[in-house]
Amino acid sequence: MSDLRKIIVDGKEVEVPASYTLLQAAEEAGAEIPRFCFHERLSIAGNCRMCLVEVKGGPPKPAASCAMNVRDLRPGPEGQPPEIMTKTPMVKKAREGVMEFLLINHPLDCPICDQGGECDLQDQAMAYGVDNSRYDENKRAVENKYIGPLVKTIMTRCIHCTRCVRFTTEVAGVAELGATGRGEDMEITTYLEEAMTSELQGNVIDLCPVGALTSRPYAFKARPWELTKTESIDVMDAVGCAIRVDARGREVMRVLPRLNEAVNEEWISDKTRFIFDGLRTQRLDKPYLRRGGKLEAATWQQAFAAIADKVSATSGDRIGSIAGDLSTVEEMYALKGLMTSLGSPNLDCRQDGVALDPAHGRASYLFNPTIEGIEDADALLIVGANPRREAAVLNARIRKRWLAGNFPVALIGEKADLTYDYRYLGAGSNTLSELEGSIRSMLEAAERPMILIGQGALMGDDGAAVLAMAAKLAADVGALGDDWNGFAVLHTAAARVGGLDIGFVPQSGGMDTAAMISAAGQGNLDIVFLLGADELDTNALGSAFVVYIGSHGDAGAHRADVILPGAAYTEKSGTFVNTEGRAQMAMRAAFPPGDARDDWSILRALSDALGHRLAFDTLSQLRQDLYQVHPHLARIDDIDAGDPGDLRALASSPASSPSSGGGSASSAQFANAVQDFYLTNPIARASAVMAECSAMALGPKAEAAE
Repeated sequence: MSDLRKIIVDGKEVEVPASYTLLQAAEEAGAEIPRFCFHERLSIAGNCRMCLVEVKGGPPKPAASCAMNVRDLRPGPEGQPPEIMTKTPMVKKAREGVMEFLLINHPLDCPICDQGGECDLQDQAMAYGVDNSRYDENKRAVENKYIGPLVKTIMTRCIHCTRCVRFTTEVAGVAELGATGRGEDMEITTYLEEAMTSELQGNVIDLCPVGALTSRPYAFKARPWELTKTESIDVMDAVGCAIRVDARGREVMRVLPRLNEAVNEEWISDKTRFIFDGLRTQRLDKPYLRRGGKLEAATWQQAFAAIADKVSATSGDRIGSIAGDLSTVEEMYALKGLMTSLGSPNLDCRQDGVALDPAHGRASYLFNPTIEGIEDADALLIVGANPRREAAVLNARIRKRWLAGNFPVALIGEKADLTYDYRYLGAGSNTLSELEGSIRSMLEAAERPMILIGQGALMGDDGAAVLAMAAKLAADVGALGDDWNGFAVLHTAAARVGGLDIGFVPQSGGMDTAAMISAAGQGNLDIVFLLGADELDTNALGSAFVVYIGSHGDAGAHRADVILPGAAYTEKSGTFVNTEGRAQMAMRAAFPPGDARDDWSILRALSDALGHRLAFDTLSQLRQDLYQVHPHLARIDDIDAGDPGDLRALASSPASSPSSGGGSASSAQFANAVQDFYLTNPIARASAVMAECSAMALGPKAEAAE
């Protein structure tokens, strides 16, 4: 960088960008600066005054290091680098004074405060606090505010750092929190004390430096030192946010974000954070067999014997398998191996029937620009998606780029509140095929245009044509260069990219999900294996023998003839591949209940019972086999980029030009893949917290409909 400045911090000289604040420069030099209101990802407020430092040659008073830039400092009289000091008696006395003021009205709630043990104010009071107060007046008390079912407020503890206000306004894009009153009467609240509606509101809990905003579902449940902390990956959407799962014994107590600049920065969605109560309810903890129309508890041997009897009485082409949205790569690989050994070509990981096929190349189903690459894009066309509902953290990244300026956004599909301005073009595939004029010019003029295709655009009968048309548009506007691939497929299912990577799609002559359901309904499919597949019409499976392997008693389990209890994502180690093609490893944080087992081990044991033994006995052996066939899955946290040439080939296919008779683009409107953000999978539907959020989110709409 050319604009670098030298600065001396506590006698140590460092070179930093001129745009750095003194606080950042001091930390670069290894000095620790206390702060409450400053946060790297939020605008500067400068209202807690805890980060005071002494500037040599400056005014004879301490300066707020968060609100002063390096470029604002003057050099010494002989051109020496500017100097700041963080440990002088003046600084220490100033910080102690600030701390004393903060504690005048702060209640002594530490023994009953959920922030205890993780509280910034506690930590700084240890360093700068005193053991008594010079103030005898009554402490100020503030009435608690209701801001929704997720965030609990104890506003007497609030120190007015305004981090929560800045987060909801700047990052979440929903200006719901604000301050009323002035001075001692200042209070943080929502408008008319309504519930917050943002899908990212839980992040204010992490941002709050005191116990004013805490997790309502987690309130009084545990202390941080009681919990076993496991670093893992979120599977509530396809973004693959880095999370930390905190468990006590067998029970997951809370989910927190981990820092990952390339994916989620340090944010997670509310579904990710508050799903944990769904891990305890509606669980399958023993095998079940349907006898006389009723499901009855059985042993593993009885369940396997019932499946073996059915398999031996039919042929491979009359057996099908569908993988669900929360399946790991390992268990899908094991199921594919079992189906292949049984002679079945009928397997699919696309429950919703989207027109994505690994035969078109990996680039045809990846978010090729990458999530971090959104910040490099300079124009965006969204086709058949609502990123705010389908990938809330990714939507925040788009908003971040939009706030930086010079980033036009256009939308084809359902209208939605996306937290940033966009130009609405139309609702269906005919709008995409006839895209002309200023929008096309906007994309062509951009150096790095981005075309985001959602699952909603690919689910209909014309899904293949829409995918090809989008690829053709990307090629025409210059989005498929060697250094920039702007073709971005936004997935909603955590398991989808991994399933496509290992080829969990119909083999030669095989049936896809829709064909399997239809064949089962007509009596042409005898056995259907559902690997956690619940997002389909199970009542349409007719008289087929249904084997359900999963963790929750959802739609698949209600229809099943045999239930084999599996593990949830926090109870097993497994690989997921996120929407951008990044291989990620989820780690076990707890153990499955009762007789439930890891899904891959269930399939391994079942293969023995069926007489088609799979060639591995342990998870490491399974992975060794998997990595030989698909070596990119071994490179954890790396992205194996797709080839833009595959997209150019797709763009030149007949399907990309409906007018030539090769495609079937219709005038049907795109329907977004996610209609209810809070209830998208079996774990979410088992969660009482998610049910309350869903009812609240849909409440005004239901009233309007009436």
